[in-house]
Amino acid sequence: MLDAGNELLLSPASYWEIAIKVSLGRYVLHDNFEAFMERQTVYSEFTPLPISVKHAALVAALPFHHKDPFDRMLIAQAIVEQVPVLSTDRTFDSYSVQRIW
Repeated sequence: MLDAGNELLLSPASYWEIAIKVSLGRYVLHDNFEAFMERQTVYSEFTPLPISVKHAALVAALPFHHKDPFDRMLIAQAIVEQVPVLSTDRTFDSYSVQRIW
């Protein structure tokens, strides 16, 4: 993430999951969600990676090593786009993705 030559992609699955955690009270923001996400996206220089039909199609075909629907989308996007994924979740290693962290 610190290498300026890397493009940092942000999946809607990530901010959707954050939104759900905020709504359930599991994650507390000191600003409204939209302002927080917009500020963090600009600050971190994230490039949004839209979810495509190709990504969703791969989610449908993935083996169920991982049950979390958000993580399954991140895995599918990483495979389709041939990019590494930043995660501490070792279950990602069951798929053909490069996991960093």
